Amino acid sequence: MRLAVLFSGGKDSVYAAYLMKKAGHELSCLISVVSKNKESYMFHTPSIEMTKKQAEVMKVPFILQKTLGEKEKELEDLEIVLQRAQKEFEIEGVVTGAIQSVYQASRIQKICDKLGLECVNPLWQRSSEDYLEELLEAGFKIMIIGVFAYPLDKTWVGRIIDKKFIDEIKALNKKHKIHIAGEGGEFESFVLNCPLFKRELKVVKKDISGEAHSWRADIEVK
Repeated sequence: MRLAVLFSGGKDSVYAAYLMKKAGHELSCLISVVSKNKESYMFHTPSIEMTKKQAEVMKVPFILQKTLGEKEKELEDLEIVLQRAQKEFEIEGVVTGAIQSVYQASRIQKICDKLGLECVNPLWQRSSEDYLEELLEAGFKIMIIGVFAYPLDKTWVGRIIDKKFIDEIKALNKKHKIHIAGEGGEFESFVLNCPLFKRELKVVKKDISGEAHSWRADIEVK
């Protein structure tokens, strides 16, 4: 099946793409939606424009769609870009990295139904206990580029997800209910390397901003 991937550059969307490619499907294009609203309900915002570099090392066509990020109205922009992908790449389905967000999954499903596309959610309801370790076993190198919940602070931004990170986030889950995979928006990530990449991306610039327990990094990679 020819697939478009809704692509934020984070672990979930990249891993979803990896699973579909591994299953024998064609990744026809990657679609990144850049929202002016940093609190977008639908689209992840930290370092979203760096997804173009990921597409380059994946050797997959890339489409960038801008949106004001207004609740519900941003879905109109998503529909527009999916129609474009249908025309340019003759896609048959759309891949998402949704794990538990009914808000996101239901709205994407509705648009896909309207356009006659299959909506594929390969990570849906995946066990968070095993997920991060599964990413490491698959050869993913993932950087944390934003934290947005107590007790996460500036020191977490820029960390690579490794065994120590997993142990610490599991401990925070037990004590503070921090979702192990960040599904509640507690943290955002960016994939620097994985089996889909022809080479590893290197961070050449990292600007961290924020306060209290809300920090984000704008990175530049090459």
